[in-house]
Amino acid sequence: MAKKILFINQEIAPYVPDSELSLVGRDLPGSIQEKGFEIRTFMPKWGIINERRGQLHEVIRLSGMNLIIDETDHPLIIKVATIQSCKVQVYFIDNDDYFSRRQMDKDENGADYADNGERAIFFARGVLETVKKLRWVPDIIHCQGWMSAVVPFYIKTAYHDEPSFANTKVVSSLFTKSMKSGLDPNFKRCLEFRDATAELLTPYKDQFDFDELGKLTIDYSDGIVEGVKGVNKALLSYAEEKNIPVLKYSNDNYADPIGDFYNMICPDTISDGEDE
Repeated sequence: MAKKILFINQEIAPYVPDSELSLVGRDLPGSIQEKGFEIRTFMPKWGIINERRGQLHEVIRLSGMNLIIDETDHPLIIKVATIQSCKVQVYFIDNDDYFSRRQMDKDENGADYADNGERAIFFARGVLETVKKLRWVPDIIHCQGWMSAVVPFYIKTAYHDEPSFANTKVVSSLFTKSMKSGLDPNFKRCLEFRDATAELLTPYKDQFDFDELGKLTIDYSDGIVEGVKGVNKALLSYAEEKNIPVLKYSNDNYADPIGDFYNMICPDTISDGEDE
């Protein structure tokens, strides 16, 4: 049985402008799918995405849930489209306040949005709740981009008893710094959910910045990938000190070493779920 890989991406071309992150977000799932893995791919429905040009449409059966963050209900909307060039289907996590009425992670003036922490939490929980609805059990979750940084923490705490994720391994790719400022000081409080308690966050600074998010990601991942050249060496060293397997950056045909890395992290498939 083919291993099931869930990609949780911050950016995917062509829906957003080309960047190191968005090009890997597009190319890696397609290449992994060609190698025989079964995949699902998610990203935020950033406000700059042209829904008509990208041929996005809402998936009614998956939408309609409310997620409570900081004691406020936020409706979850799921949309879907297909990248025809590589035959990759992409699910989009949408919400009017967090995504549709915004740019991406920065505003028109290039400043980080003050509620980026809440947006990352909504995105992470939105993906995980949607995967549960799909009744699709991933063997590996591969997180790419700091917007997915809280996913490993949730998988190992709040969702560790969920049948969809009980045996799932988490791989996270590290990229170069893209956050200018730290997250809102209430980020730790907003992050609390089920067994994801504030006590587990005491080792981290009260002000989460890009590097602190990287440490949180590493601590709860089963493997780390050096996604591009120029990744913070301190974070790579941090992962190695924690004895977490690290796949070094590979410029040529990176899908092959990453596919081998998946098989090393998760030797046997645990999938038995099916889509509705």
